[in-house]
Amino acid sequence: MTVQIDRQAPAPGEAAIIKSAKRDLFIAGQWVPATGGKVFDVFDPATELAFTQVADASVADGRRALDAAVSAQASFAATTPRFRADVLRRVVTILRERMETNIRILSMEAGKPLAEARAEINSGIDFIEHFAEEAVRTEGNYQVNPVSGGRMIVVKQPIGPSILITPWNFPFSQAARKLAPAIAAGCTVVVKPAKETPLILLAFAEAFQDAGLPDGVINVVTTSDSNGVMEPLIRSGDARKLSFTGSTPVGVKLLEQAAEQVLSASMELGGNAPFIVFEDADLQIAIDALMINKMWNTGQTCTSANRIYVHASLIDTFQEMLVSRMSSYVQGRGQDEGVNLGPLINARQLASVESMVQDAVAKGAKVVLGGERVDRPGFFYKPTVLRDVSADAELNREEIFGPVAPLISFETEEEVVAKANDTHYGLVSYLFTEDLRRAIRVSESLETGNVGLNRGTVAYAAAPFGGVKKSGLGREGAKEGLDEFLETKFIALQL
Repeated sequence: MTVQIDRQAPAPGEAAIIKSAKRDLFIAGQWVPATGGKVFDVFDPATELAFTQVADASVADGRRALDAAVSAQASFAATTPRFRADVLRRVVTILRERMETNIRILSMEAGKPLAEARAEINSGIDFIEHFAEEAVRTEGNYQVNPVSGGRMIVVKQPIGPSILITPWNFPFSQAARKLAPAIAAGCTVVVKPAKETPLILLAFAEAFQDAGLPDGVINVVTTSDSNGVMEPLIRSGDARKLSFTGSTPVGVKLLEQAAEQVLSASMELGGNAPFIVFEDADLQIAIDALMINKMWNTGQTCTSANRIYVHASLIDTFQEMLVSRMSSYVQGRGQDEGVNLGPLINARQLASVESMVQDAVAKGAKVVLGGERVDRPGFFYKPTVLRDVSADAELNREEIFGPVAPLISFETEEEVVAKANDTHYGLVSYLFTEDLRRAIRVSESLETGNVGLNRGTVAYAAAPFGGVKKSGLGREGAKEGLDEFLETKFIALQL
């Protein structure tokens, strides 16, 4: 059965960008079509209409990409750290030159307002610059063997060909978190972007090509069949590293596949972030932090506040402030002037958010603001505030990934810490207090890999980021992010 796909005519200024954008696979330094010329549609989530097509890779295409990475590994590992650092710096220069074009690409496929698209690309550039600097600081060790009197030498070497699977919510910055340390370490890669947002990753690969990265070091496979194409590569034994950002259920499946060949795996998975406002908190600081945290990318972030715990003495005032701020957002297509809140990524995500809100209401929650779809084309959901959300509501157990703020009252520190830790996830938590002793005490008690103390953001290139429990394995950013792509070798030398 043939399905008719409605298509949108490009807006003024967008047609040339779409026409010039790379849409083929990037394998062994060449832009090539998928086997049989297969393509899949890329949709604008603000209109629900397809605006272009990209190559739809087959299993054989994926295999060619991994073969190219394997073939290039030895020669790339032999390059100097300075060479790799210089390539990364040239990529930064190229990306800054192409900033306006890439902002438009990212906004079109991900639905982001232009200001958010710009911020994401700048964030990714920050990671590239950071790892350009870290590339020349890969350290080993040399010491006298305390037992034999010989010498003990420790060296760090590239882990080898790596498979990188990136998400749709931050398709550029998340790719930069993985690509930059891999290149800095001397690893070749096969990158598979999400099918919703392939164009910005292809533009990223083009920047590496133009910066003089050797052929075969970066290979990009776009596909509508992620598992079908990537599982054989993971199970092949030819790759030595798997790095994934996405949901916990998918991450678990990938870990099962990686286990067959004992691949090193880095997983940045789902979250269920508590956002705790104590009775002595500065409410203006807390509200400002919550708006950045909760509404960025329409709430589609793994670090987004999922459970908002507010002390009983403050919750009514906090609710008034929150409703006032969330009512001020202008929803629409990201490229339109004045818009500061875009759509959700697709129909499935819209239905998920809608279902979670309905479940919470059925279990006693009160809708203070929003609570429904926007009556217009696109995957839009109204900014929503819920009050008195029960502990058994689905959105208390799983990440919402939408512009929904559930308010939950608490009385004591012990109570709220216990509630915050009552989850299988442990990516990030936030707390707001002016009491230094409490700040340290609670920060150390929260079972998460990251804590935002009187602030709503925790992800920086110079800081290690990652989760505990079912929120992941390994770290991205900082020196730890580079170590994810390095193996430690010990050489025992007898004189």
